[in-house]
Amino acid sequence: MRAAIALVVVLLLLFAAGYGYFQYQWSKVASSPCTTCVAVPAGQPYNVLLIGSDSRAGETAAQAQEFGSAASTSGQRSDTIKIVRVDPATGTASSLSIPRDTYVTLSGMPASTQLDSHNKINAAFDAGPDALVRTIESTFGIPISHFISIDFFGLQDAVDALGGINMDFPYPVRDQDCSGGVCNNNSGLNVPTAGCQTLNGTEALALSRSRYFQYYANGQWISDPTSDIGRIQRQNLIISAAQDKAKSTYNPLRLNSLFSSVVHDFSKDDALSAGDLFSLAERYHAFSGSNLASYLLPTTGATSAAAGDVEVVQPTEASAVIAQFLGSSAQPIVTPPLNAYGDPIALELPATTTTQVPASATPATSPGAGRALLTASVSTPAPAPLSIPPYDPRPC
Repeated sequence: MRAAIALVVVLLLLFAAGYGYFQYQWSKVASSPCTTCVAVPAGQPYNVLLIGSDSRAGETAAQAQEFGSAASTSGQRSDTIKIVRVDPATGTASSLSIPRDTYVTLSGMPASTQLDSHNKINAAFDAGPDALVRTIESTFGIPISHFISIDFFGLQDAVDALGGINMDFPYPVRDQDCSGGVCNNNSGLNVPTAGCQTLNGTEALALSRSRYFQYYANGQWISDPTSDIGRIQRQNLIISAAQDKAKSTYNPLRLNSLFSSVVHDFSKDDALSAGDLFSLAERYHAFSGSNLASYLLPTTGATSAAAGDVEVVQPTEASAVIAQFLGSSAQPIVTPPLNAYGDPIALELPATTTTQVPASATPATSPGAGRALLTASVSTPAPAPLSIPPYDPRPC
C-alpha cells in the first residue's frame, strides 16, 4: 500500500510539473478581448473559432521573400476560417469551414475603416478577431465562445517541432498559376513523386496554401477545379495528420520544442485559459484526427461588381448544414449573407434537430460545382465527413 501511495504521489508531482510548464508557455501567448464571445455553462457544447491569418507582421527577410513583405501585403485577412464545436458531455468534436470569399455584410468594423461593408468574410479580420466573431454570429447565427488565431509561421513551426507529418500522395502535385500569361508557383508546393512522404513545415504550409493545386496523371498536369473548396479539404487532411502525429509524440524534448516554437505564432481571447486547453487535451487524448466530423458551408462561385469573385451561400443547404453542425437552434441572424448583387439571402435555420440535411460536399469537375450534397439526418450522431477527391493526399 505504501508503494502504491508513493507511486501516485510521484505521478501527481510529474503532472503538476507538466501543467506548471504548460502554464508558463501559455503565459507568452498574446491575448485580446472578445466582446461578443458567448459564455457557456460548464459541461455544455461550445464553439471555438480557428483563424488562419495571412498577416506578414514580424516575418524574417527570408519569410518576406517567400510570402511577400508586410509593406506589399498590408493588414491581415483570415486565410482560413474554421469553427470547432466541442461537446464535453459526449467527448466529441466537429468542424465547420467557411470559405474565405463568402459574400457577407461585415459587422463590428470601426468607423474609420476604409473597407466596403459588403465584402468577403475574410476582410472582417482586418479589424481584428472580434470583428470576425461578430460577423459570423450576425451572419449565420453561430455563437462563438473562444477564438484562436495562428499565422503562416505557426503551422510551419508546429510541423517542424513535431518532426514533420506523413502524407500519402497518389500523384505528383504542384501549385501552378498561369493567369496573366505568366506561370508562377505561388505557394511553393512541389512534390515530384507519389507515395507516403514526410512533409516538413515549409512543405506542409505550401500544401495548405495552394490555391492552384495540380496533379500529374496520364502524362499531363490536371488542375483541381474546386479552388478554395479543395484547399479547405486539404487543410482538413493536414490537421488530421498533425493531430495524429501529436498524439503519438511523447518525447518531452519534442513536446518542449513544440510548445516553445508556436507560442509566439498565435493569439487567443482573454477568457481562454491554460486550464481550458489542458483539460481538453486530457479529455480528448484518445481522439483521432480522422474521427473529426467535418462540414463545409455550401456556396457557389459568382462575380460581384463590388467585390469581384465571391462565394455565394446556398440558403437551403447552408441552413440545414448549420443546424446539423450545431445540433440545436442558432442565434437570431442580424445581417444575412449576400447574393452576387449585394442583396440579403434569407437563411431559415430549423428550430428542431430532425430535419433532413446535406452533411457533406463532394468536389465536381467545374468551378462552383463542387457542392453535390449527401443527405443525412440531423439526429445522426456521426455525420459523413467531406468527400476526399482521389487526387488529394491522405495521412499515412
